[in-house]
Amino acid sequence: MEIKIEHEPRPEDIHILEERLHDFNVARTGLDDGKLLAAFVRAGDGATIGGLFGWTWGATCYIRYLFIPAALRHQGYGSRLLRAAESEAKARGCTQIVLETHDFQAPDFYRRFGFEVVGRVEGYPRGHAYLTMVKALSA
Repeated sequence: MEIKIEHEPRPEDIHILEERLHDFNVARTGLDDGKLLAAFVRAGDGATIGGLFGWTWGATCYIRYLFIPAALRHQGYGSRLLRAAESEAKARGCTQIVLETHDFQAPDFYRRFGFEVVGRVEGYPRGHAYLTMVKALSA
């Protein structure tokens, strides 16, 4: 066996890691209710312009990505995506939403929706901070 750094890993290799980690997590917790969650902003031809991706698992909604291109910001798309994710999270029985962002990205946007910073890593990237944010969901 060998270990080799790969600068352009194959998506199928990453998928293997995701699947094996998922299986480990389910075996350790007994929680097997995980489901992907996605919503997209699409052009008239169906092309993806922006959107949100994450999952729900064990009563938590995790938002991995939320992106709106600069030309479409401040037009309500991000708010609509976040509200849709929150609505779906509640429908799936989630009691919280967790996400990460950098201090130069959108922490103020998330604060307006009730998210609070619960973790901070200074210097990631250099000169900035990485933030973990959480929002408790009411029934």
